[in-house]
Amino acid sequence: MTRPAVFTIPAHRAFADALAAGLIARHGPDPLGLARTVVLVPNNRAARAISDAFVRRAEGGLLLPRLVAIGDPELDERLGGLLDPIDADGEEEAIPPAIDPLERQMILAWLTGEARQAAGDPIDGGEAIRLAGELGRTLDQMLIEQIPVARLRDLVALPELSDHWQRSLAMLDAILTRWPAELAARGRIDLAERRNRLLDRVARRWRRRPPPDAVIAAGISSTTPAVARLLGVVARLPDGMVVLPGLDTISGEAEWQALGPHAAGEDGARPPRPIESHPQYALKRLLDRMDVGRGEVATWRWGGGRDARSVRARAIANAMAPAAFTDKWHRLPPAERRLSGVRAIELANPAEEAQVIALALREAIETPGRTAALVTPDRVLARRVTAHLARWGIVADDSAGTPLSLTPAGTLLLAVAEAAAEGFAPVPLLALLKHPLVRRGDARGAWLDGVRKLDVALRGPRPPAGLDGIARYLRDGDGHARRARAPAIDWWDEVRPLLEPLENAFSRKSFVPSEVEGRSPRPRSLDFARDERGLGGLLEALRETVGTLADDAGWSGPDGRAAADLIAELEAWAPVGPTAFDPAGLAPTLRLLMDAVAVRPPQGGHPRLSIWGLLEARLQHADLMVLGGLNEGVWPALPSPDPWLAPRIRAELGLPGLETRIGLSAHDFAMALGAPELVVTRARRDARAPTIASRFWLRLEAMTGGLTREHRLPNWAAAIDRPTDRSFVSRPEPAPPVADRPKVIAVTKLDRLQADPFAFYADAMLRLRPLDAVDADPTPAWRGTAVHAVFEAWMKQDDCDPDRLLPRAEAMLRDMAAHPVMQALWEPRLIEALRWVADRMREERAQGRRPIAAELDGRTEIAGITLTGKVDRIDRLADGTLAIVDYKTGKPPSAAQVEAGYAMQLGLLGLIADRGGFAGIEGTPLTFEYWSLAKDRDAFGQVRSPVGGKSHVAPQDFVAHAAAILTAAVERWLTGTEPFTAKLAPEYSPYADYDQLMRLEEWYGRGAGEAEAGL
Repeated sequence: MTRPAVFTIPAHRAFADALAAGLIARHGPDPLGLARTVVLVPNNRAARAISDAFVRRAEGGLLLPRLVAIGDPELDERLGGLLDPIDADGEEEAIPPAIDPLERQMILAWLTGEARQAAGDPIDGGEAIRLAGELGRTLDQMLIEQIPVARLRDLVALPELSDHWQRSLAMLDAILTRWPAELAARGRIDLAERRNRLLDRVARRWRRRPPPDAVIAAGISSTTPAVARLLGVVARLPDGMVVLPGLDTISGEAEWQALGPHAAGEDGARPPRPIESHPQYALKRLLDRMDVGRGEVATWRWGGGRDARSVRARAIANAMAPAAFTDKWHRLPPAERRLSGVRAIELANPAEEAQVIALALREAIETPGRTAALVTPDRVLARRVTAHLARWGIVADDSAGTPLSLTPAGTLLLAVAEAAAEGFAPVPLLALLKHPLVRRGDARGAWLDGVRKLDVALRGPRPPAGLDGIARYLRDGDGHARRARAPAIDWWDEVRPLLEPLENAFSRKSFVPSEVEGRSPRPRSLDFARDERGLGGLLEALRETVGTLADDAGWSGPDGRAAADLIAELEAWAPVGPTAFDPAGLAPTLRLLMDAVAVRPPQGGHPRLSIWGLLEARLQHADLMVLGGLNEGVWPALPSPDPWLAPRIRAELGLPGLETRIGLSAHDFAMALGAPELVVTRARRDARAPTIASRFWLRLEAMTGGLTREHRLPNWAAAIDRPTDRSFVSRPEPAPPVADRPKVIAVTKLDRLQADPFAFYADAMLRLRPLDAVDADPTPAWRGTAVHAVFEAWMKQDDCDPDRLLPRAEAMLRDMAAHPVMQALWEPRLIEALRWVADRMREERAQGRRPIAAELDGRTEIAGITLTGKVDRIDRLADGTLAIVDYKTGKPPSAAQVEAGYAMQLGLLGLIADRGGFAGIEGTPLTFEYWSLAKDRDAFGQVRSPVGGKSHVAPQDFVAHAAAILTAAVERWLTGTEPFTAKLAPEYSPYADYDQLMRLEEWYGRGAGEAEAGL
């Protein structure tokens, strides 16, 4: 038997460069020999890496070999003449084409929905599409491992399985039983099945008729049976060879055999589980299927030029030893466990980690000819590093690209779907209208002016749903609200027709399709929160809306073309998908599908700087390699659970375990460790919680006794944004001329003037007003406005009839644009408090007390200024005196505040009344009351007076006391020259509306001495 030609390039060598050097040397002076060579590689990204390695060695010109990815669905065409005539003498039947991946997912989604409906557990079409994606992966694994679907029936009745997994297995069997008929009806086969047939056909042909020129299988570590059979044939061709990446030929035979898989015992006992998470497990399984022993594998004798010392390979093998053999670490000589050239950096968080990585990469490429690469499976970290590099004008070549869902075109699609699905709620609506692709060009400036007006108008609690709801909201409301919203009305009337087709598609009752290729629609027993709709209709409306809002900008550029292709495919295959689709599921479904589409720029970035995925790093090295994100759950990633097959079922079927992916990730890490200079990084916590160091990091620490720590780069990163000279700001105290100071003050503004003069200055002189958040929860101020509106209508229209208060309140609150949270939590509390008000009014009327005014504006002149105020209610008591009443939805002011000279609102309103400042009101105010609607012990509602009782201010003196406080403040700040100093009495200025304007955090808490010293 011919000895197989199997080689390995050790981990300390750059695989692609070593392979290119060896093949060039092998063919010597014959330039056509290399051109006639066929190199089989795992995928197209590997082909690009190997092609680049050949180009780096093409000093005098070079004819490249033919690089063919074995995963290519058109493998027969890529191999060309080596397989012609492929079906000579009728030996081979034509292999049917593969079904389109998206068509397949949509059909599987339909079958999944049908199966769930039959099982009495119906699901929406969006969830069916998600499950179909998982089902497709499970089916591919069975096809790749060549496991008959019929074996599922034998496992349904396994007694060890829970009811859940038995139902899942039975459902899977039912779906996959129908699947072959769907494929046959279309004359298609699964892509995985087509690859199997192509690989087996190539293997048979080459076994019978070896190709005349060299065939090299390089960098392939897939363990699938079809691949292993082909590699076994290639290894035994007269001019063929297999070159494996990073096979461990150093560890002892006991360690190698411990990896598994293990044969069953003679007594039929279950064999020990293989160590699937080991980096060498996949290569061992591949060699076993190729019928090649590890001893038959030779070491590739050419280097790549970016190689570490050979002792690095021994250290890597020792670090990755199976757990049962790690006791050898303390017996190893220092040279075999030392990782010279490897530095470790632990940072506080991912932001610091990205900054340090960017610095390391920039420092490396400062040296002419020096290359650098970041290797990480953490795409968020990669994007952060890219952003930091852009700070210095460096564009990194990210081989993984950007998910379509994160590109401008993708986010526009999601914004349209989310806005429609949420009934054009303010946040998604504004996100759509402000999207950078909408009205891009000369018209964008005018468009954004209108969007800003709508933004201001929609501040506060959410308006009614739908486009009509927004139009009514803009035109309704009291005088102040109507004035604030008026600028947006005309612009909204122009924009609304652009969105109406989208709203109609997301709200109309439809059932599409009713019949597809002879199949009946799903029974109508499935009830969604909203009526059933067809996915095709939703996609059509989505596409038309993008075209209306963004024109060609939504479909241009690499991301726009990818988005257009995806929508076109979805529209084409929607009729064969789920028959019912809830519009609320469109955005999550689009995000799921777009996450799988990578968008790459047409040209790369810096020629000596790269961001590689794990596969690219397996095949090449840079002068400096940074391995980032070494935390558990990131590298390696946590195994994704299979929603269709339990681990026990996978084992019974002979499918690889979920931990196989950890083993592949471990092999990628081991190959990357072979770089000559290496920096490994991790963050001690992420955005949610402290992190756990990767098992790979911990192994290196344990074997070496502690990795060499790098301190220089973290210090640089910390110094980047640290100023060399600090200039502290002092407490702001503007002092405008007396002539420019306000001459009018409201009764509610006196507290602000005394406690925080700067806030008064910003409000009254700069006229800066805080904006409510968009779609905000109802604030106390909003709730207070709603309550005052109820009381005003009750007073003016119902003459304070206690029996009319609750009906009046319920009618008004029903008509308001009330937030659902407010309706559920606040309105019931308010109704209870209003019931207390009605009962209290009955008692007051029985004692001869009558309301005489409500929500009445008044003014008076005092100390050279005008005092204004609006009183909530004025009552006439039986003795003819007046009672000043103020409604509070929260806790009323305390007596201590009054004694300190604050909470003078009722006293100042009494002052206006005493001076006849309220039209038609005469009398002496002697009663001052807060009617609080807040809960007091076990009941809602209480009456509190700021004077008398614990207060040392008598009711008859309150007006004079308030006038004296006001006069003193006016003489200091309004008619005097006192500066408007920030936060004079922080305990009485609880609102933070102007804290950022006054730069509070920069000076508050620093004493005068510290400020002068610059501390």
